[in-house]
Amino acid sequence: MGPELAGVLQLLALIGALALAYIPVGNYMARVYSSTKHLRVEKWVYKAIGANPDAEMTWPAYLRGVLAFSAVSVLFLYLLQRLQGVLPGSMGFDSVNPAQSFNTAVSFVTNTNWQSYYGEQTMGHVVQTAGLAVQNFVSAAVGIAVAVALVRGFARSRTGELGNFWSDLVRGTLRILLPGAAIAAVVLVACGAIQNFSGIHEVGQFMGGSQQWNGGAVASQEAIKELGTNGGGYFNANSAHPFENPTPFTNLFEIFLLLVIPFSLTRTFGVMVGSVKQGYAILATMGVIWVGFGALMMATEFSHHGPALQAAGGAMEGKEVRFGVGSSSIFAVSTTLTSTGAVDSFHSSFTGLGGGIAMLGMMLGEIAPGGTGSGLYGMLIMAVIAVFIAGLMVGRTPEYLGKKIGAREMKLAAAYILITPALVLVFSAASMALPTPPNSMLNSGAHGFSEVLYAFTSASNNNGSAFAGLNANTDWFNTMTGLAMLLGRFLPMVFVLALAGSLAEQKPVPVTAGTLRTEKPLFTGLLVGAILIITGLTYFPALALGPLAEGLA
Repeated sequence: MGPELAGVLQLLALIGALALAYIPVGNYMARVYSSTKHLRVEKWVYKAIGANPDAEMTWPAYLRGVLAFSAVSVLFLYLLQRLQGVLPGSMGFDSVNPAQSFNTAVSFVTNTNWQSYYGEQTMGHVVQTAGLAVQNFVSAAVGIAVAVALVRGFARSRTGELGNFWSDLVRGTLRILLPGAAIAAVVLVACGAIQNFSGIHEVGQFMGGSQQWNGGAVASQEAIKELGTNGGGYFNANSAHPFENPTPFTNLFEIFLLLVIPFSLTRTFGVMVGSVKQGYAILATMGVIWVGFGALMMATEFSHHGPALQAAGGAMEGKEVRFGVGSSSIFAVSTTLTSTGAVDSFHSSFTGLGGGIAMLGMMLGEIAPGGTGSGLYGMLIMAVIAVFIAGLMVGRTPEYLGKKIGAREMKLAAAYILITPALVLVFSAASMALPTPPNSMLNSGAHGFSEVLYAFTSASNNNGSAFAGLNANTDWFNTMTGLAMLLGRFLPMVFVLALAGSLAEQKPVPVTAGTLRTEKPLFTGLLVGAILIITGLTYFPALALGPLAEGLA
């Protein structure tokens, strides 16, 4: 079997597994967020935090809950890192310096998991399990909660109430992410991922010296890292490390984990708004982009230009030989089209055009299928934009799911799609213009610029993957990427929740002969086109200076 055929078969197997999980997982999540009953353990949590889970919230109150919880989480994780030197289970590691503590705290709370440090040389067991792993759960639950609030905005009418943030947060964590991660962790342990609280061991003799390895609760963190589209690795090599990702099967399983909730949320959306066909339309849009990007990535990475690539069967530099070009290409596309950021190969070593495809996946807004929650609400914002464009074409007031898209709704949607590109381009330009930040680039020219552009694209879109080659562990990059992650996470949420509140207050508009049928393939095509054109117009000049210039050289 050739490597190209193996890559295609893995892609088909993945599609089959996602198709089998789509309806049961999507329906289950719809029941979780529609239920009026509370589990006993949930009642204990509500009592401990002093929350009333049955109190409905308007969008400002819901937003205050999101921001307050996230602010406390950042402070807790920052202090945990600063105190690591005196905590038990630190494995002898010192406290993390202030700039890196700030960056890491913001990174994990915003579901970005950008890491400017070597995990196995910096974080002890307490910080990894009580700090980083906990945020992997709750940051993902926050994203799903905001998405569900927007879905309620479409589903409800004549009310400004969007549900209860604390109830959505707790249910997402305890009913969806925790049991899912537990099952996934058992599978990973059975396949060879480690799960222990071992200390540092010296292993063998290499070139006259020994190599040190430390253990950790790796399988459990790897499970939620992928299921919650987080991406932060226990080790610096991330999912290319055999302790995190032992076999080709676990590699494919981890790709499945990072895609299953974002894709299945479209079913949840369809059930909650009372039309599963609407969910299928959003699913089709996500699927077309994901499969298209996967095919393009494999085409660029399998291109045989020169005898070295022909002998290797593709562009193997920077790729894990256990997985090969096909599986690495699928992983790269999946991790950058979601907000995961996990890597099983190093994107800086991809071909020029391959690195550009990975970068473009994030620039789309990570909506195909996107992160846990963030992918769905990002895609629904783009659906609002597409409906508005269609309305302009026919001279009719745009409507989506029985709600009129007026001036207020369009201003909120426009602000949402503009904020992330502004962060990426402004921070990248500043880093290239100032005298010191370019010193962090390993390469010069187009590839060096791509390193910087990728870093801020990853941070602002809350992805977390790195192009490699860029030394981001400096005060400038720790601070600026930290700010990019904060603004890139919470400013869009402000616009999403404000839009949800505006939609929930409306009365439903009856369907007429002139209403755009948003469950039809025609709308799916319009939505795909709007996403690609808007992104292309926004980022094309920057891409032309980086990956396009390198790939066409």
